[in-house]
Order: sequence, then structure tokens, then C-alpha cells
Amino acid sequence: MRSNRKRTALAAAAATAVGIGALTLGPADLALAEDGCEVDYTVVSSWGSGFQANVAITAGEAIDGWDLEWTFPAGTTVSSAWNVSWSQSGTAFSGSDVGWNATVAAGQTREVFGFIGSGSTAAPTAVSINGDVCDGQIDDPTDPPTTDDPTDPPGEAVRIMPLGDSITGSPGCWRGNLWQLLDQAGHDVDFVGSLSQACNPAGSDPDHEGHGGFLVTQSVNNGSVRSWLEQNTPDVLLLHFATNDVWSSIPPATILAAYTTLVGDLRELNPDAVILAAQLIPLVPSNCADCPQRMVDFNAQIPAWAAAHSTAESPIVVVDQHTGWVPSVDTYDGVHPDEDGYVKLAANWFEALDPILDAA
Repeated sequence: MRSNRKRTALAAAAATAVGIGALTLGPADLALAEDGCEVDYTVVSSWGSGFQANVAITAGEAIDGWDLEWTFPAGTTVSSAWNVSWSQSGTAFSGSDVGWNATVAAGQTREVFGFIGSGSTAAPTAVSINGDVCDGQIDDPTDPPTTDDPTDPPGEAVRIMPLGDSITGSPGCWRGNLWQLLDQAGHDVDFVGSLSQACNPAGSDPDHEGHGGFLVTQSVNNGSVRSWLEQNTPDVLLLHFATNDVWSSIPPATILAAYTTLVGDLRELNPDAVILAAQLIPLVPSNCADCPQRMVDFNAQIPAWAAAHSTAESPIVVVDQHTGWVPSVDTYDGVHPDEDGYVKLAANWFEALDPILDAA
């Protein structure tokens, strides 16, 4: 039996995140980072065309708003980033907080943003925060992960179900990237589902409900989704499930009706479940000229559906997986993600999940 206290805390945290997301936040008042600030620049994965890095700040004195600058090695460029307002000119990179990640307490180490880059993975130089020079260092992705203090009391892992079709199941191995991001951020999570398929990095949680070729409308109507939810009731549902429905010309209203039934089934089993509903990645198969616009039309209706069905006890958070997606780069066939796509999907899920798990 899952703890009602844990479930309620997650739901409250997600509801708060939804409320914050609806606001327009102005730039934070910068407080100087003075004594002993440090920037940790960690390359978490690399491949032939680039690498992914995460950035953490350790504050000697409390920071309430940060503005970071550094100099990259020649030829290193950033193509996309999350949780940061950033710019790059030549080798000069600058980034600032996006509101919710502005504060770092005295003595605290906080991972504040990540990015996808190309070129040298060597650590940048001339690192500063709010105008103060900070020591920078790079961690090798082969280093063993930091473990928790063994004296810390054990807690309950948050049960997360990735639910969808082949983009979530096979070959959709963004799940390994997401697990790594959550693990490195210190979150205790357990991916759940009736299917199990290993994804890189080695050791990531393989469980999921990604069923290749399935339609969400059929899977809800024939009771499959209800059965999956009963077998492994999650605290958090990651929903990216309608690509085959859109491809099959099923009307958005019919798909969203299936979503509504799905959410109702989950809430019967876990009244405090948090639902992260994706605006789906682009659909650009070579044999369907209308599919790209169909997907745009479907995604446009998701925010209103979510707002209509979200509750304080069981919030629905919309995660934009569509914007910034480049099918020619992020997929190998216009439909299924490649390695670049896995990184983007994971980063978007993480950006939504991290504040919810932090606040729970």
C-alpha cells in the first residue's frame, strides 16, 4: 500500500508547479555569490555528434538569482538547453536562472540546468557567477554516481509509469536518459509497468508501459489501460500516447475522450496521482502528407483538456514535447526518436518532474 501522505505531497507539489507555470515571472534580483562558489560541469553522456552536460552550483553564501558566464574551448557550441535563459557568442557562454531554480542556499549544491552541445567536452574556463570568479570542474561520465549518506533514513520511491506506444517502449529509450537525470538529481524513483526493456545507460530502470503500434483509443476501450494501471498503480503517469491514433485519422475529440477515461481509471486507483500529459512529438512519416498538421491540431487541444480535468488532488501538467523538435535531426524515420531525440524527450520530462519531486 502506498503512503497517502506521499501521494498527497506529490499532488500538492504538482499543483503548485502548474500555478507557477501560468505566471509570467520577471528577472530575479541578483544576490552576489561571494564566498567559495563552485560550478560543477558534468558530461553525463556523449556520442558521435555531441554530448549532454549538466551544471550544478555550490554556494558559499546564499544566492537568490544567478547569472553565470564562462568561456568554452574553441569549437564547442550549445544547440539546446533547459532550465536556463542562455546565449552564446563565439566561445563566450552566458546563462541565468528561470525563476524556480534561482536560489541556492549557503553550503548547498544544486543542479540548475543542462544542455546539448557539440565539440570538445573539456571544461570551460573563466567561470563566474554574478561577476564573482568560481572554480569549475568537469566530472567524467564513467565516474561512479554519488551515493546517499548511509545514515539517511530510507524513503518511499515515487512510482512513475511511462505510458505510450513505440515512442515510449521500443525503440523509445528516452526512459534511460530520464532515469539518469532523476538519479543524478537525487530523486528516489521507481519506473513501473508490465513491460521491461533495458535502455542506456546501463543500470537504468527498465520497466514501462510502451506498447508498439497500439492506439490509446483502442487500449482504453478494450480495458488494457485499466489492467496496466491496476497491476502497477503509479504515483506519476507520463502520458505520450496518441501517435498511432493521429496517424489513423482519429478525431482529437475521440482521443481526448480516451484520455479522460484513462485519467478517471487512474484516479479510482490513486486519487492523488499526478499526470504529465505530453504535447506529442511531430509526426512526419513519408507516406502521410497530412500527419504533421493533424498532430499540430491535436496538440493544440491538449492544454484546454488538461485545464478542464486537472484538480488540486490530482493535477494534470502539460509537457511540451513538440516545440523545438526537428524530425530530420531528432528521428530516424520522421516518427521514432533517435539518440538526439531521446535526450530531448528526457530533458523535457525532467524539467517538469524535477520541481514536483523536489517540493514533495
